Amino acid sequence: MSDADARAGYFGPYGGRFVPETLIHALDELERAYAEACADDAFQRELSLVLRDFVGRPTPLFHAQRLSEAAGCQVWLKREDLLHTGAHKIDNTVGQCLLAKRMGKPRVIAETGAGQHGVATAAAAARFGLECVVYMGAEDARRQRLNVERMRLLGAEVREVDAGSRTLKDAINEAMRDWVTHVRTTHYVLGSVLGPHPFPSMVRDFHRVIGAEAREQCLARMGRLPDVLVACVGGGSNAIGLFHAFLGDAGVRMVGVEAGGAGLGSGRHAARVPEHSVGVLHGTRTLVLQDLHGQIRETHSVSAGLDYPALGPEHAWLHDQGRVEYSHADDTEALAAFALLAQREGILPALESSHAVAWVLREGAALGPDAQVVVNLSGRGDKDVAEVLRLRSERA
Repeated sequence: MSDADARAGYFGPYGGRFVPETLIHALDELERAYAEACADDAFQRELSLVLRDFVGRPTPLFHAQRLSEAAGCQVWLKREDLLHTGAHKIDNTVGQCLLAKRMGKPRVIAETGAGQHGVATAAAAARFGLECVVYMGAEDARRQRLNVERMRLLGAEVREVDAGSRTLKDAINEAMRDWVTHVRTTHYVLGSVLGPHPFPSMVRDFHRVIGAEAREQCLARMGRLPDVLVACVGGGSNAIGLFHAFLGDAGVRMVGVEAGGAGLGSGRHAARVPEHSVGVLHGTRTLVLQDLHGQIRETHSVSAGLDYPALGPEHAWLHDQGRVEYSHADDTEALAAFALLAQREGILPALESSHAVAWVLREGAALGPDAQVVVNLSGRGDKDVAEVLRLRSERA
């Protein structure tokens, strides 16, 4: 139901390739290289070893008993925060950097919002001996300064982007310009299930390991499949990584949680599904936040990683099919969830993941005390400590 069809990577009406002609050859090359790698046992063995020995897979499924008491249901955390570099992003970056080497590209570029994809790309590039440049909005660089320094320590060049809203959308704009200019020597390690085909399918595939592990772990620990899966959704890589292995299980409810920002009525948010406005951004046709003239609107979220105006095309299709529900949590709820998980379980979650935790805290009682709920804890919150402290002082 969710796989891209034969029309150059479409999910129903969403997806495709909307890029300058200069990038078509690079995308064709990437599609061929990825198909060959999928069929190459040696590539798959190397990727599996890297995921085990460098990345740190598998990650645990943790029954958060004290959080469960607060939520009113049984909460299990898929601990992607324990991976090397601190988030699920590393699954995708090691896969794409291996592909870059396979294609003979000595240089990789990436965009980053919260900084975790940038750090993961820098780490993978260092591991495989590739030159690395990361584009990051200046506002995101301000609130994620620790990750900026981590990237630089790993040998990457960080280029801060002052254009537009100075956040993730603008970083992607600059990364795309770089790729067009240096397409012969450079691979773009796109960080979510976004962009032109084959990126949405390929990035999803590199993250499917999350759901495959979780499914096996649920059967072993619970003796059955979970009732609900919950994950935050910016572009949506961590969510589709968790959901994909369960799409054929009709009894498993799936919920993606977007950034409600200052509230949907304020206009300062990053929730694409409620408006259901179709447009094209960064090479793909999907749900976007845009004005009456088709211009992309500025977004807002306390979380840099969810602060993006477009939804991954596969998520848009899953919503239209009714297979996945999409809700939202606002900044205040996310900050409260961040604090509660830290104090109840001794885990600092990323502000992105805190949106998923916030949904469970809000809806858990209605699910019931016996409901088994898996939350994808997609990243750790070390990067967010300074921003949380700043916001707390502002609100005091």
